[in-house]
Parts: sequence; C-alpha cells; structure tokens
Amino acid sequence: MTERVVVIGGSAGGMATASQARRLRGPDDLRIVAFERGNYTSYSACGIPYWVGGLVQNADDLIARDPATFRDEFAIDVRTHHEVTAIDLNRREVVARDLRGGGEHREPFDTLVYATGAVPRVPDWARGGPEGIFGVQTLDDGAALLAWLDAEPTPRRAVVAGGGYIGVEMAEALVRRGLDVTLVERRDEPMSTVDPDMGALVRAALCELGIDVRSGREIHGLVASDGRVRAVRTDASEIPADVVVLGLGVRPNNALARTAGLPLGSTGGVLVDPRMRVQGLDGVWAAGDCVETRHRLTGQPVHIPLGTYANKQGRVAGINIGGGYLTFPGVLGTAVTKVCELEVGRTGLLEREARQAGYDYAVTRVESHNQAGYLPDAAPMTVKLLAERRTGLLLGAQIVGRSHAAKRIDALAVALWNEMTVEEMAGLDLGYAPPYSPVWDPVLIAARKAADAVRAAGC
Repeated sequence: MTERVVVIGGSAGGMATASQARRLRGPDDLRIVAFERGNYTSYSACGIPYWVGGLVQNADDLIARDPATFRDEFAIDVRTHHEVTAIDLNRREVVARDLRGGGEHREPFDTLVYATGAVPRVPDWARGGPEGIFGVQTLDDGAALLAWLDAEPTPRRAVVAGGGYIGVEMAEALVRRGLDVTLVERRDEPMSTVDPDMGALVRAALCELGIDVRSGREIHGLVASDGRVRAVRTDASEIPADVVVLGLGVRPNNALARTAGLPLGSTGGVLVDPRMRVQGLDGVWAAGDCVETRHRLTGQPVHIPLGTYANKQGRVAGINIGGGYLTFPGVLGTAVTKVCELEVGRTGLLEREARQAGYDYAVTRVESHNQAGYLPDAAPMTVKLLAERRTGLLLGAQIVGRSHAAKRIDALAVALWNEMTVEEMAGLDLGYAPPYSPVWDPVLIAARKAADAVRAAGC
C-alpha cells in the first residue's frame, strides 16, 4: 500500500526532507504532496540582500529547484499558493486553502512533515501601517521590495530596523542602490551574534560605507502622510525615511503547530527527537527553522534559524522517513557574513552565553593579518577565543577581518565540534603560503595565546 506523505512548507527543511525520502523510496511506495503558500521552493533566502543590492541579477539565480523540477524529476506533488490552515491529527489530514482560487480541501496523510520555517518579528508600529515598510524573510518579500524601489521615483532615505545579519546586509544592499541609509539597533553595538568588542569593528565598517549607525536606540513609531512612511520615531529623535526595512530577527512559525497540539519547547520551536520525529506523535516529523534543537556545548535548547541546519535536518528526517537511520547531532551556531569588505565569523558561545551556562573562562583576543605582512594587500584580522579555565577546552571563537578571514572560523568550528583544547589547537598542522596567511596563522596565534592564559590561571 502506498504511504501518503504531506509536507507543510516548500523551503529548505520541507523540500530537503521530501527529496531525500524520494531518493530512498519510489512513487509507487511513497506519495508525497508538498504545500507552499508562496511562489517559490528551495531558494536561498540568505541571497536576498545580494539580489536587492544588484550583485545577483535575477530571482531565478537564488532558486535551487523550482516546483516544476520537483514535480517532473522527483515525482513530488508541489502545490504553490496553498496555505495549510489546520492539522487534524485524529483524522490524519490537513486542511489546505488555495490562495488564488479561494477553495479549501482536505489532504489525508500517513506521515506528516511540519516545515513551516520562521516568521519575522514585526513590532506593533509596523503592523497595518503606511506603504514603504518591508520585511525580507522570503523571496516574495524581496521581490516586493525591489518592485517598490523600482516603481518609486524618489526613494532616497532608508531606515533599517535591527543590526543583525539581515539588518547589516540589507543596509549595505540599500547603499549599493544609492540610498542614504540609517541603521537603528537597540543594543550598544550592531551584530549581537558576536561580542560587543567585535561588534564595534562591524560598526566601524558600516560607518566607512556611509551608513549612519544609531545604536542604543529603538524605534517606537512612524511618521506618515499620504499613506506613505516619512520618518521613524526613536526614543531620541525622528529619522527621515522613504522606506523602512525590518531586520529584527525571527521566531519559529509555530501557530499551526500550537493549534494542532504539537509539543513546543521553551524557545517556541517544535520539540523533536534526534531523528527529527515530533516528540510523542507517531508519524509526525519536523525540520528547519520551526524546530527547537540542542546546543552541543551546553546541552541547552536553542533556536538558531540557519539554512545550513534546515537542510541538514531535512536530510535526517527524509532518510528516516525513507527507511534509513540518521540522527541530528546538535548545533554550535557557526555562521559567517560579510559587511562591505569586512568578514565576520563566529562559532560556539559568546561571553554572555558562557556566563549563563556557568563556565569559568579565559578570553584571548589577538590582532594579526590575513596574509604575510610584507605583501601589499595584507589586512588586519582580529581573532577572539574563549577557553574553559579548568580544562582548556575551546568554548567559542569569533573572527573579524578582511579577505580570507571569515572562513577561518571553520577550522575553529571543527576544533570545537571535536572538543579540542586550545593547547591541542596550537599544534594544528594548518597550511601556509604568504598570500594566504603569515607563517603563524592567526588561528594558531590565538590558540597559543589562549593556552598561555589557561596555564596562567593554574591549569
């Protein structure tokens, strides 16, 4: 008898699950229906700022597989412009609404995959307001912003609310489009995914790009006329704006799960076991930005919405649905980004996270270069490490620098994943050539200094 699989969500988590299950089981054995409320499937949301900024020319360049490819090559019945409005676990069916035709129908399932992703945090002042306010969560959002910018004759001033990954990347994208940009961040420094001392380096790069960074400020309201935004109100002043872009973070898209009775964790994400099965529910799986996962260092529940995790979780769920066996091992929060010519990477714990987890740690921060200092293009790089005082175990790492800086975080992530001490890291056999690093790579210098700090603490 053919097993019926229903996937809710056509982005990374859902379609990775569906395609992986299909690789293991054919259409006669497994019938897969995927519902997606938007136009697109399997696209790079992380690429939207580069599309807006003109570095990527077409939306199609960001799409890994379109609905037609899934239908024709994978025998997956993808239904775009369909929103699942209810899950009936007792009757084993979902209710889906056709957003174009307006009709509703019920789709039965034996296996359900909940992969609704995340939704942006939208403050009250941005709800139902004037024209000119945009989020950038989906490809449809990016298309709407671009269409508005292209249609408006004089959008000159932009305000970006929030200084995280999306905020700083969108600020740069709008500068590339010729707008005057102000970035408003409620914390003391932008990029709260790194420690404030490293965030200060990001601020300097944004200011060099001509972005007016207003940190320690929060937007509380708007000024509008003729149905359009004209300014934002902060706790300090009014900032003129022809367009406002929201970059205030996201939360798990759990409304449907909550109503259906799927268990939710302390972060708001759906609770899953290591195989990505929803806890306590037979035949129900979840993957992607809607789930809660576990931090490998602290063992604590976390919600870290990254496309890398969504794809890996989808692969795990799909292999298990297809009859194999695989588990998701947890996360370290490894991430990189680029702000103009400045590269930023982080993995593991920040200082505040290490304190919250109860670690006694030593901090090492070193200044080095991305290549041999005698080369004309050598540029500064800052590496920061956190190591547990008692054991010398690496707890976290951050890097801010120019070319060849950010991807060095991968070596540190591997060390962290494998529970290496900073003493062990200091002896790593890393590659060397003058165009790529000094003879002592910045990672090795930082590890050596961190080992010294641990020894000085009496370990």
